[in-house]
Amino acid sequence: MAQYPLDLDLLRTFVAVVESGNFSHAAPRIGRSQSAVSMQMQRLEEELGRPLLVRMPRTVVPNAAGSDLLVYARRLLKLSDEARARLSRPEDAGTVRLGVPDDYAAFLLPSVLARFAEDYPRVTVELVCEPSRLLTAAVEEGRIDLAIVTRLPTQPFEVLRQEPFVWVGAPTRVAWSFDPLPVALFEPGCAARANVIDALSAAGRAYRSTYSSSSLLGLCAVVQSGLAVAGLAASSVPPTLAVIGEAQGLPALEPLEMSLIRHPASDAAAVSRLDEFLRKALRGN
Repeated sequence: MAQYPLDLDLLRTFVAVVESGNFSHAAPRIGRSQSAVSMQMQRLEEELGRPLLVRMPRTVVPNAAGSDLLVYARRLLKLSDEARARLSRPEDAGTVRLGVPDDYAAFLLPSVLARFAEDYPRVTVELVCEPSRLLTAAVEEGRIDLAIVTRLPTQPFEVLRQEPFVWVGAPTRVAWSFDPLPVALFEPGCAARANVIDALSAAGRAYRSTYSSSSLLGLCAVVQSGLAVAGLAASSVPPTLAVIGEAQGLPALEPLEMSLIRHPASDAAAVSRLDEFLRKALRGN
């Protein structure tokens, strides 16, 4: 006996009936008459060769088979709606120049850009990795379209995400026990650098800078060698380093405030799509 694919129109009516509780309430939801709804349910039960509903005087409820079918029906209808929405969406194309600091590029971008590429395969993303202060200037001057930056207290940018900021050290060294404390810092003008210095100053902890650069890899190498401790975004801590803190006598660090900024003249559809995508990612959606 030949088996045919399930009719999505019948499944949509079935779901409406179950969710509404009876045929009369389901009819306006799907734009059909009550008698048409009843006929569709009879047809679906005939095609599957078993009853799906328990019919009572004023309501209907799914039986065991109907409850099983309801799970698959909702899943199939959801996939159908997603496919229609995806294929009816305009095919955006173009190039977007995106700036991001080294440490955020390491943990945030790979999965996000991979998902974006699946949804918008004709959009090319050109990545620029620089410190936040340079990226801010690049956006203002129109050299890049978008930038993920760490917000300084003086900047009026919208905060989209607060990223935990933690102390890190070499697992087998005790650089935190030295006085003054040896610290590897990002370069001047960086919010992460200011965060570390402010915390140490407020705690009255003497320190000395053993390394200063915009390079995340360089900073991690210095810390791993046991020459210093450092502050890093929690999500960018590599497995070769240990998270340390109050137990090692270090002051608490304020979280980093992440923002997404855009050049006013960058109004292409491709830029808007990546802007929306990144905002959702930063908010954790």
